[in-house]
Amino acid sequence: MTLHITEAFGRIGEENAFAVLARATDLAAQGRDIINLGIGQPDFRTPDHIVEAAIKALRDGHHGYTPATGIKPLREAVAADLQKRFDVTVDPDLVLIVPGGKVTMFMAILMFGEPGAEILYPDPGFPIYRSMIEFTGAKPVPVPIREENGFAFSAEETLSLITPKTRLLVLNSPANPTGGVTPKAEIDKLVAGLARFPDVAIMSDEIYGQMTYDGLAHQTLLAYPEIRDRLILLDGWSKTYAMTGWRMGYSVWPKPLYDAARKLAVNSYSCVNASAQYAGLAALTGPQDAVRAMVAEFDRRRRVVVEGLNALPGVSAVTPKGAFYAFPNIKKTGWRAKALASALLETAGVATIGGPDFGVFGEGYIRLSYANSTENIQRALARMAEFLEQNKPA
Repeated sequence: MTLHITEAFGRIGEENAFAVLARATDLAAQGRDIINLGIGQPDFRTPDHIVEAAIKALRDGHHGYTPATGIKPLREAVAADLQKRFDVTVDPDLVLIVPGGKVTMFMAILMFGEPGAEILYPDPGFPIYRSMIEFTGAKPVPVPIREENGFAFSAEETLSLITPKTRLLVLNSPANPTGGVTPKAEIDKLVAGLARFPDVAIMSDEIYGQMTYDGLAHQTLLAYPEIRDRLILLDGWSKTYAMTGWRMGYSVWPKPLYDAARKLAVNSYSCVNASAQYAGLAALTGPQDAVRAMVAEFDRRRRVVVEGLNALPGVSAVTPKGAFYAFPNIKKTGWRAKALASALLETAGVATIGGPDFGVFGEGYIRLSYANSTENIQRALARMAEFLEQNKPA
């Protein structure tokens, strides 16, 4: 028997961080001491008041379907939180609660991706952008994210890549995998330039928006009224509230696109888990102490990581300004990035991700997540130093 699935599934990619996680888990099960700096999730527990809100919701009988768009109090809380943080007005009826940030990517790229279309995305960047673009049959157009630019996108270079075929521009700041944060002046320049391209939609991935350092304030694209009629905001609870396994995200849509997104929700997952939505409500409306404490701890670890990486032979690292990733340059080690990442895991017991897993411009870099304890980070850096001193590339 031969089963014929559609050609599109031959183009779909994956997120290699999960493959690395699986291999690291297998090695640990064999008795190896593995330090995981590969997976991008906080190593903190979800705050207790959020967990208790979910338990209470279950005990109160919230066991059934909810509206596909999300419960109204949660959509209102999202709008209120955005108003409080950025002084922007958001209509709760344009907020869509989704099961994780990837769903917003999926919806936006499905809406604008088809054969003959072009979609711009950051490279190196989150691998699902390119995977979904290719799945739709659209042409993926990488926007280079360069180390010499502090891993911020260049407005001029981004605008230069827009053609009459461009349908969607994907932006991400603070960024995965680089930790780069694009300055407000550069975003201003990009938004001004986009006035020349009124038919290009924008998806702004701001999932790390509350994780910035050195006094930097996150600049949301919601603050630009001139693009609000074509802007899709991606955000959620996974990173900010250590809720990766809860699968809780949200998006803000321009009015002309909202009903299409709602229909996709109805056709694919019906609604988000009811009790998780009440947990999300407690996260936004409750105390924020745990968020501040987590970000402060990431900041401390960030300094340890950067100092340690720059002490390694052949390695240099710019200081990330956001998220919880470092993206060190390993070109002078002589290793290819994926080969080094594999060798570090298999030989040194340190899980990292090779830069090419994040795009064609990722060669020469590896990604480390500092969402691990300072003690483990220091142990990992010591193992990396020993490995690099004792092993040369084949």
